[in-house]
Amino acid sequence: MADNKGSGSSGLTEAEAKEFHGMFVTSFIAFTVVAIVAHFLAWQWRPWLPGEDGYQKASDALDAITHLTSMFT
Repeated sequence: MADNKGSGSSGLTEAEAKEFHGMFVTSFIAFTVVAIVAHFLAWQWRPWLPGEDGYQKASDALDAITHLTSMFT
């Protein structure tokens, strides 16, 4: 082959394909780490599974907000 392209359907040489694969794997790992950190922070902020008291704490906060807003109306 005169243009030194690979025999695959992508049209990349083996070196280009390896370089692309390396960048793809690196970006996938970075995305996964960011997603794990975001899920951990969201869990710390508002757990999406109830604790021992169920969702009682969430309803207490809603009652407090309702009480505060009723003072201004």
